[in-house]
Amino acid sequence: MHVVGEQLKKIRKEKKMTLKDLAEGAGVSISFLSQVERGKSSVTLESLRKIAEVLDVNPSLFFSGTERPFEDASFYYEDLAVAFPNPDFHPILVTLEPKESDGKPFSHHGHEFVFVVKGTLTLKLDEEEMILREGQSNYYSSNQSHYWYNYTDEPIQFLVVSSR
Repeated sequence: MHVVGEQLKKIRKEKKMTLKDLAEGAGVSISFLSQVERGKSSVTLESLRKIAEVLDVNPSLFFSGTERPFEDASFYYEDLAVAFPNPDFHPILVTLEPKESDGKPFSHHGHEFVFVVKGTLTLKLDEEEMILREGQSNYYSSNQSHYWYNYTDEPIQFLVVSSR
């Protein structure tokens, strides 16, 4: 969790934004952002998406290595490009635990490619839900509202490659 806050602070400073600027743009309080940056408060994926949008970055940039990004999260991100500075695309291996279906669709700049490594993934694009099985993939504009779900009894793994 602390890694998310450290990365948030680093990106915000690189973009020369104040806490106030970022808070106003993302619709959160300055004190909340400060607590997240210091690792004193957890952040929801939805809040992080809004923050990333204001910073004009892909939300995946907040995760490095393998980590459980949120308290009680039912998913893990493994950043596969952590060793490469400023890649034009961002590959992440995502593991979703069984019955992970509570997330809300979101959108951001760029495009995404999803490839299912293990299990059966439900991909929601706008109002359409599609089933992707092991070895299947999809490519879409991430400006579309999208989210990934695991309605099965087994953990699933999939690769997400996002453009900047």
